[in-house]
Amino acid sequence: MKRDLYDEDHEAFRASVKQWIDRSVLPDTDKHIADKALPREFWTEAGANGFLGLSIPEEYGGAGAEDFRFNAVINEELAKVGAAYPTCFGIHSDITVPYIVELGTEEQKQRWLPGAASGEILTAIGMTEPSGGSDLAALRTTAVRDGDEWVINGSKTFITNGYSCDLVITAVRTDPERGAKGITLFGIEATKEGFSRGRKLDKVGMEESDTAELFFENVRVSDAEIIGELNMGFIHMMQKLPQERIICSVANIAHAKQILVETLQYAKDRKAFGQSIGNFQHNKFLLAELFTQIEVAEAYIDKCVAAHAAGELTAVEAAKAKWWSSQVQSEVLDHCVQIHGGYGFMNEYRVARAWRDARVTKIWAGSNEIMKELIGRDLGL
Repeated sequence: MKRDLYDEDHEAFRASVKQWIDRSVLPDTDKHIADKALPREFWTEAGANGFLGLSIPEEYGGAGAEDFRFNAVINEELAKVGAAYPTCFGIHSDITVPYIVELGTEEQKQRWLPGAASGEILTAIGMTEPSGGSDLAALRTTAVRDGDEWVINGSKTFITNGYSCDLVITAVRTDPERGAKGITLFGIEATKEGFSRGRKLDKVGMEESDTAELFFENVRVSDAEIIGELNMGFIHMMQKLPQERIICSVANIAHAKQILVETLQYAKDRKAFGQSIGNFQHNKFLLAELFTQIEVAEAYIDKCVAAHAAGELTAVEAAKAKWWSSQVQSEVLDHCVQIHGGYGFMNEYRVARAWRDARVTKIWAGSNEIMKELIGRDLGL
């Protein structure tokens, strides 16, 4: 079924993105895996091509694009390379930068957005803590008032882009007595005294992304670093989570779809018992099911992207997209591994790496159990 989400402008943009990926990303994927990080050249070249600042207004060096479908195009194409690429890219461009664009002061925008658009300032979002997981309201990192400054102490973990970022939008507790209503967001530059990083975390998959622990020991910041309003950080995060979840959903399905297409070709080429393994009824029926699953899920995600582009996507719809896309992704890739047989368990095959990479998508951006809780509440349960 022909997708109707994108028009000619989106497809022309897709061609430009693909050209950049073919030229500057694909040749170095093995090195990215070995280094457990994307080099700064990845970011600066993406910036030079105008891909990092789609949502950033032109006066701050961005494209000023208001159509979220262009963001979806980039994430789809990066997902075809590997699941880590849209993850790192999305954290910077689609998740962290919008906080500054929509909530930042004029001084903050001038200080941070030009570099974010060019790739000279890499961003991360500091929400998750070692003891908190999905429970953002229970975070323990604190900011205590000391004269004209705030003194921040605490830690964050599982932070994508954390090892190489220059700026972290960090959620901290500014009023211990108010629970979720006592959380504030600060923009903390990595050069601040007292800020440090732990090791690159050794993950099961997503090896190309640098994921790190972050530590704050008496880090001093001023009111000029507050993003949005004092004690409104939890509300700000809740308002931004639907975009995070829909961009994850876009990448989930695009990633699984690409590997499924490659698996179909493998099933046609691989011979056993005198014929292509795809001709065996079990595999033929299985592939028919998998392509149907992907296309049905893709149709729902497309509808959600269109709704988000129009400013109409609800938090519940985003939750449905996130949990369902990650579930379909994992199921499809597990079957793809099975079709590859023993080769599917070899890291030199993309299907093996894709299978490992996909597992985390049911955990991050709010676990699938949290997504079902949100959907269940909407049902009046």
